[in-house]
Amino acid sequence: MDISTMAALMSPPDLTGCRRILCVQPHPDDNEVGIGGTIASLAERGCEIHYLTVTNGDLGAVDEHMSSAEIAAVRARELEAAGRSLGATVFHQLAHGDGTLEHIPALAEEIAGIIRTVQPDVILCPDPWLSYEAHYDHIVTGRAAAQAFLSSGLPLYPRGTSTRPWQPKAIGFYFTSEPNTVIDITDHFERKFAALALHSSQFSEETLAMYRIYFREKGRQLAEGKDFELGEGLKVLSPLHLHCFVDARLI
Repeated sequence: MDISTMAALMSPPDLTGCRRILCVQPHPDDNEVGIGGTIASLAERGCEIHYLTVTNGDLGAVDEHMSSAEIAAVRARELEAAGRSLGATVFHQLAHGDGTLEHIPALAEEIAGIIRTVQPDVILCPDPWLSYEAHYDHIVTGRAAAQAFLSSGLPLYPRGTSTRPWQPKAIGFYFTSEPNTVIDITDHFERKFAALALHSSQFSEETLAMYRIYFREKGRQLAEGKDFELGEGLKVLSPLHLHCFVDARLI
C-alpha cells in the first residue's frame, strides 16, 4: 500500500458537498442539542436534511399531570418546529416509546429501511461509545445506526426487504469525545439556541443559559487554531473504518 492510499485510509471522509443527510436521534431534541449548528450550516449550503427520530420522547416532561400520550404529542410538535427552524424538511418517526430501546439488530433493520429509502450521503447519530453515557436509548440508537450504515449496502439486508441497496459514504457521530471533524457554526450558534428554545417542554431558561455557556466554551475549544470562532465536533468514519479496523480510534 503506497503512502497516498494509506493517508486516505487513515483520514475521515470529507462532508463537503453532501447532497442529503439523515440525522438520527433517540429523542425529539437530540439533533438540536448535539448538532443544531451543523444542521443549520449544511442546510444553508443546500444539503437536504432528513430527521429520523427513534422514540416519541413520552417520558420527557416535568409536568406530572401530563399523560404519556400528551407528552408525545407536544414533543412531536416541538420536534418538527425546531427541525424546520434549522432547515430540516423531511421527518421520519419510528414507533418506540421513550426508554424502551434494547434490541440493536432489530432497530438496525428499521433504520436500514429508512436509509435505503432516503439514500443519504451521510448519517449523523449519537456516539454510542461515549464514556459514561448512561442513557441506553442513546447507546442502542448509535450502535443500531452504525450497524445499519455498515449493512444497508448489502442486497439482502434487512432480510425480506423490497428496498434497493444503498451505501452512504460516511457516518458522523455527535455527542463524541473523540472528534476528527469540526464544523464551523460561528454564524449558526444563535439559530441552534433558538431551535433549542422551541423544545419548551424540555428546557427551562436556566437550562438553556447553562447550555449556552457550555456550548460556547466547547465551541471555542473545538475551533482553536482554525479560522473560525465556534465549532461542533463529529467523529466521521467510512464503512471500512467500522468493521475489523483496529485503528479507527486513531482517525
